[in-house]
Amino acid sequence: MPRLISATLALALTCTAAFADQPGADWMPADQVKQKLMATGYTSITEFEADDGHWEGEGVKNGVTMQFHADPKTGAILSEKPNK
Repeated sequence: MPRLISATLALALTCTAAFADQPGADWMPADQVKQKLMATGYTSITEFEADDGHWEGEGVKNGVTMQFHADPKTGAILSEKPNK
């Protein structure tokens, strides 16, 4: 019986992880968020994905490669920092 519980728990965690990084139904589309980022000074977006309840990625702003987090519903920048 403990093996069945362990297997069930492992399957549940795997399924949760598989769906955890998907944009929500009420999220702003990725293309619109990228347009907003470009309007704030990004000249290129090199990485972009849904992660932990927000959009996150990497791009070039003012000649510096930056990491950013953007609000999933408005596309507003929540945080950004130079990529190390």
